[in-house]
Amino acid sequence: MKNKLVLISLFMLPIAIYLVFSTASHNSLFLPTISKNNKDIPADWIGLEGAKESMKGKITVLGFVGSKVIENRGNFFNLNQKIYNKYKGFKDFQMIMVVPLGNEKKCQQIIDELAPITGDMKGWRFVFSTPDKIQEFYDSYKLIGQLDENKGTPAVFIVDKELNHRGRKGKNKKGEEEYKESYNTISAADLHNEMTDDVKIILREYRLALKKNKNERKDAFRDNIKENIEKQK
Repeated sequence: MKNKLVLISLFMLPIAIYLVFSTASHNSLFLPTISKNNKDIPADWIGLEGAKESMKGKITVLGFVGSKVIENRGNFFNLNQKIYNKYKGFKDFQMIMVVPLGNEKKCQQIIDELAPITGDMKGWRFVFSTPDKIQEFYDSYKLIGQLDENKGTPAVFIVDKELNHRGRKGKNKKGEEEYKESYNTISAADLHNEMTDDVKIILREYRLALKKNKNERKDAFRDNIKENIEKQK
């Protein structure tokens, strides 16, 4: 029996190591934090369906579309195909696109165009506000990149459940310093090769944390039963 366990361990260990490290293109098994405790979507911003939107408790891909919604429809397609379609099955994953007021019909058109090839579009969320408020919200993240005159950018950002901005910071596998605060929706390669990898890492973080919490609760429950039994003796 002991020999079988040793053989099983030797067989499973390389597979487990491969699964862990194959998901990361940089050294960290956890996605670095660029900034902490950022602003959530303001409560007075209007959602496409009239609902209040929030990033709290969700893994969010945050984008600033600007007023050139239809002209940049290719960016939506790239993001939809390379990121959203892969992770839409995770209930805690969403896309929130910030758009100037007056572009609601254009955004609905984008949803209608993507729906036939995607199906479930409930993870695609749009919020609308004035250009000044959008600029103020963007500036609060203290990003290197800037919004254009239409209050848009092809860059999108990853924000975790605690409103921390996540990305790449530090040394990569080659030992080179890197800093990546956003992902370019114009580039399908950037989304496919880097953003896909980073979203996968952060989703794994939360799965591991959830598993750890469940195990800790089981251990606490077991210890409580054991303590009660010992008290009754």
